[in-house]
Amino acid sequence: MSYMTNRTILEKADLALADLTAGGGILKPAQAQKFMRLLIKESVLMKLATVVPMASPKQQISKIKFGTRILRPGAEGTALGVGDRVKPDLSQVELDAKLFKAEVRMSDETLEDSIERGELRQTIMEMMADAIARDMEEVAINGDTASADAFLATLDGILKQAVGNVVDAAGNPLSKDLLRDMLKTLPSEYLRDKKAMRFLTSVDADLGYRNTLAERSTAAGDRLLEDDTPVLYSGVPVQPVPLFPENLGAGADQTAVVLCHPKHIHVGIWRQIRLESARDISEGTLKIVATLRFDVKFAEEPGVAKAINVQL
Repeated sequence: MSYMTNRTILEKADLALADLTAGGGILKPAQAQKFMRLLIKESVLMKLATVVPMASPKQQISKIKFGTRILRPGAEGTALGVGDRVKPDLSQVELDAKLFKAEVRMSDETLEDSIERGELRQTIMEMMADAIARDMEEVAINGDTASADAFLATLDGILKQAVGNVVDAAGNPLSKDLLRDMLKTLPSEYLRDKKAMRFLTSVDADLGYRNTLAERSTAAGDRLLEDDTPVLYSGVPVQPVPLFPENLGAGADQTAVVLCHPKHIHVGIWRQIRLESARDISEGTLKIVATLRFDVKFAEEPGVAKAINVQL
């Protein structure tokens, strides 16, 4: 049976450390892009949303649409009169990237005892991508500049931003009636592509609604118990998002539902994520610091409906 001496283990750990701190401890562009792909892959919301690489810390999202009828009765060889001509509605939404940081420290002992060895870099990148994606998703959903939580107070998330079309569930659980009311509260112009829309809600709310439907003695009811096929209402899937809140309301037992086209959720990221590392020889630790700047905005908030006071 083969074994490694302590010196061999230390040498292998040092190689892993050298790999992490190569190039001044900063990820190369290709590595940073790979890390960003990992980050998006780990986030339920960002996989659905539009991720915008920002060209500057503040960036405008230009919107153009025709809010009224543009066709008029025409006559051959005659131009439309001035009063019959229309202009598109032009507006902008601003992404304003906020700074976020994370610092991870690992002792030499932890690194020396790791069974990962040569795969340590990839493992750390995947674990940090998972953790950062989770935190980004949390603030993108639950962010509130009035929050007592300093992290959540950095920016307003999608729940805070959705204010135009609100349905009060009045302490009732997720139901087909609530989903119907959410669809009915939206202007009809936003309902032309319902298959691309989603009811975003918490995992428990989805499970509760799924169990209610599964109580029906039908093949469809059995299927909802047996697999994770999305529940549809009027062609719109119910999409559980793990970090949707489940502690709202006076009893901390309520959630919310957001109906929207997920691609209208714009997650703007300014510059590549920066992942830097350095070894502190006096402390015997490896420090890894991640910094990124991002913001989240609805490109079309009037096309968003929100249900509040949804009982779990």
